[in-house]
Amino acid sequence: MLSGTVMSDLARRMVAQATQKGAAMAEAYGLHSKELSIEVAQGAVETMKQAEDRGLGLRVFANGRMGYAFTSDLTEGALALTVEQALANATYTAADPYHALPVPVEKYPDVVTFDGSLDATAVEAKIALAKEMEAIAKATDKRIKITERSAYQDAQYHVSIVNSRGIDVAYRGSYCGAYLFLVAEENGESQTGFSFSYGRGFGDLQPQKVGREAAEHAVRMLGAKPLAAKRAPVVFDPRVMTQFLGVLAPTLTAEAVQKGKSMFAGQLTKTVASPLVTLIDDGRLPEGIASAPFDGEGVPTSRTVLMDQGVLQTYLYNSYTAAKDRTASTGNGVRGSFKGTPEVGTTNFFLDAGTLTPEALIGDVEDGIYVTEVMGMHTANPISGDFSVGAAGLCIEKGVLARPFRGAAIAGNLHELLMAIDGVGADLTFFGGKGAPTVRIREMAISG
Repeated sequence: MLSGTVMSDLARRMVAQATQKGAAMAEAYGLHSKELSIEVAQGAVETMKQAEDRGLGLRVFANGRMGYAFTSDLTEGALALTVEQALANATYTAADPYHALPVPVEKYPDVVTFDGSLDATAVEAKIALAKEMEAIAKATDKRIKITERSAYQDAQYHVSIVNSRGIDVAYRGSYCGAYLFLVAEENGESQTGFSFSYGRGFGDLQPQKVGREAAEHAVRMLGAKPLAAKRAPVVFDPRVMTQFLGVLAPTLTAEAVQKGKSMFAGQLTKTVASPLVTLIDDGRLPEGIASAPFDGEGVPTSRTVLMDQGVLQTYLYNSYTAAKDRTASTGNGVRGSFKGTPEVGTTNFFLDAGTLTPEALIGDVEDGIYVTEVMGMHTANPISGDFSVGAAGLCIEKGVLARPFRGAAIAGNLHELLMAIDGVGADLTFFGGKGAPTVRIREMAISG
């Protein structure tokens, strides 16, 4: 990879050129990343791809107007042209008094973001891991017939941020993951199963657990039948609850609130969820896949409690939205590439764990459902909170998981769902940058 020192030096030169040419403020964001992906099926490698991307994005502010341009060509002439383009682009945007760049801080949080084992591990070992997951799944149950995807992925990246107000920071990061999609078949019926593992380094992955879980999840759904319509308690698997958090996350940004696109607008200090609900965004979470010492603007990441025991405490901010609300950035100016400006987004976003085991949450239900899969979550309305999604899982009968079901639908409102949570498990599980434990909803409308 390109030396981080070289990328930071190029960023400094761009910022210096921009200010010399009239920018009141300037910021350069440099990113160099490389990714590897391997897919295996039937014990053989189907695809193996390696990609590398690098470039610099430049934000300039002149007369209250912002301009942006980026380049993946790091030659001197291309960098100079990018500076000219950013300044020219600023002439076409409207002046905005809330444009701002952050200033340096004395200390950034100490966050482990890089593991050198990815470079130290041979590609052959990574292929073997993907093959191992598939082999374990098939050995777990003879009804596992098809591997849709047994995959390994990893990435390494270097981030540099320099601005004209004195910020000059950089860090190196890595992550890897293994996931398995497969199909179980019996008597002409087929059902799918999924599991995954991820971490900073190769040694964090658990291929045996992934293979076993994916097989078990597929097999337990064989024989699934429709449900009769009813209102009943619903228990969400951690992955399903995390999908609901994915809909909630954008509504908790200051940007959505300021634009009138959040159901939480005007709700600060009010009770918006059950007392069992504490929602946190933690950009410095140990072992969090989205943890970093600073965000996409160079602001230190932080632990932000958005809801504390059901009471809405704050929103997520970047520098721009914080200036509009006359508050401080929460370190949530996120950017996934040098090709765009920082938006407001989550880092490690999760529903805090409770004290109950999943078995205890299920054991108190006389007649209900345990939902392991939902379909159509993208149709949920983040402004009104209304949703109606397909669901599959297992029936709960007298406190025990019973027959599988498919083809059901659950409908409701996100705000009402949060208020109706009456049990939160201790099994907080992360799926990338979002996580949740098992959660029980007092009652929901279920249709067949």
